[in-house]
Amino acid sequence: MAKLSLNQATTKHWGLADAVDGCARAGIPAIGLWREQVAEVGVARAAKLVADAGPRVSSLCRGGFLTALDPAGQRAALEDNRRAVDEAAELGTDTLVMVVGGLPPGSRDLAGARQLVADRFGELAPHAEAAGVRLALEPLHPMYCADRAVLSTLDQALELAAPFPASVVGVVVDAFHVWWDPRLLPAIAAAAGRIASFQVCDWVLPLPSDALLARGMMGDGFIDFRVLREAVEAAGYSGATEVEIFNADVWAAPGDEVIATVARRYVTEVLPDQLS
Repeated sequence: MAKLSLNQATTKHWGLADAVDGCARAGIPAIGLWREQVAEVGVARAAKLVADAGPRVSSLCRGGFLTALDPAGQRAALEDNRRAVDEAAELGTDTLVMVVGGLPPGSRDLAGARQLVADRFGELAPHAEAAGVRLALEPLHPMYCADRAVLSTLDQALELAAPFPASVVGVVVDAFHVWWDPRLLPAIAAAAGRIASFQVCDWVLPLPSDALLARGMMGDGFIDFRVLREAVEAAGYSGATEVEIFNADVWAAPGDEVIATVARRYVTEVLPDQLS
């Protein structure tokens, strides 16, 4: 259990205090925080709540949404992301997950949108480096390309990260988003030294009408998590495995019940066979 982390999204209806207390009760040693829940109590109080309860902060989600075309929108995005970097540092995590943003309104220029992200990273990276926070690029499944992330593969994320030191810009391997990619295992190997976060949840069918809520509990779908875990570990990643689930049925269940299932499925579905 030493590497297990509960991403706050999995217990969406719990506030921060409930989530960190739930982790402490269940013996889950880390938690991935979301800025919205942190903002409800304030960054300083959030940092104290986590420190008092015991779990370490494995990541802060999220920064990004950097594809505005207009100068005012670009300035606002950079200001918000600099705040997110500072929040991550205050919360005691060196990982800020970056969902880069979709196509600008009215645009069909994917290459141009990716260049916008690259340009904004060039402006944001020095602030992150000074704060000791790593910008963790998260490629999202292609069905989210239009509205959430113009990065759809790990290869694309690595290409964007390449001009920056690995300690400043890393990548996220989120099983839900990348499991389908025929180049995934070579890309994970190429990501050695850059993997900043490893996230798991399952791909389940049928997809709901809201594709954002398509994530299932590990073992309920089609992803071979052990293969992915072995690949990220072979690439040198030794950090937390965050369970991040967006699912209406999971959200409707009692939080302690969800955490118990998370811990059980982590052992049976993610860890080596001899531990299950």
